[in-house]
Order: sequence, then structure tokens, then C-alpha cells
Amino acid sequence: MTARKRFHGPIKNENCERLFLDTEFTDFIDCDLISIGIVSDDGQEFYAERNDFDRTACSNFVHEAVLTQLGADPACVGSADEIRSALVQWLGGFKQVEICVDFSTDWDLLIDLCQQLPDHVTGRNIGRELDPRRVEQYWRENGRRAHHALHDARANRFAFQFSL
Repeated sequence: MTARKRFHGPIKNENCERLFLDTEFTDFIDCDLISIGIVSDDGQEFYAERNDFDRTACSNFVHEAVLTQLGADPACVGSADEIRSALVQWLGGFKQVEICVDFSTDWDLLIDLCQQLPDHVTGRNIGRELDPRRVEQYWRENGRRAHHALHDARANRFAFQFSL
């Protein structure tokens, strides 16, 4: 079983970079990662789509809302192992990070993907801190829709900036 890091309260360290994470996954019963998007406070981005997930395990909703958006943005496309390697390398470019999620399953899927998070990575659930009107504003202003991991991460970053 994978060791789980726990969520914490806000980090008071000014050298800590906030990263906004969102994932898309097969269904709520037996979650398997499909795609992962991360956006930093300063706009750096990581986006990857798996090519080794089981499409037959996807719910009808995922077929309609998520799979139709795959390939819409430049992405690292690969197996879970390839994405893990790319993500761990990308995270290594930061000194200390607080990964912010709006849904705890995103955090769980990150840990499952990485198997073990680097020591400089912590997590925080900001779901209750996000103003849904700001998320909707992001969608309207950017011509995007929900259920794309990178776009959702961007929307959460946008909405969180207004909550500070």
C-alpha cells in the first residue's frame, strides 16, 4: 500500500510555491487516472494524458465529458510510468511546493501515480475556499468547459487568487 501524506493548513513559508492540481479519472467507484494538470502560481504548467488506462472502465459521463476533450491541448502522452517520471522531474524544479486540490481524489490519484511524493511536496484541500462564481467566470472568459484537467487546474488557480 502506498504511504499517504496528509493535508495541512496553509503554509506560511514565503518560499513555498502553490501548485493547483486537477485530474480526470475513469469513474468514482474504481478510480484510475486518465489525465493530470498542474498550474503554478507563476503560470508554469504540467499536463499529461495516459495512453494505458482502460477505456471500458470509464463511466458514461466520462465518455461524454472527459474523453471527448483528450488531445485538445499539447500534452505529455504516455504510460503511467512515463508520466510519473516526467512529473517527478518537473516537481524537482521547485524548492518547496504546496499542491492545492479541490477534491481529495485528485490528491489520492497523484500519490498513486507518483508512488511516493518528494519530501518538498505537501498537499492542501482548497475546495471550500474556491468561489464557484470565479470558476464560472474563468470558463466564460476563456471559452473553456469543465472536466479537462489542465483547464480545471487553471480555473482553480484563477478562483483561488480572488480568495486571498
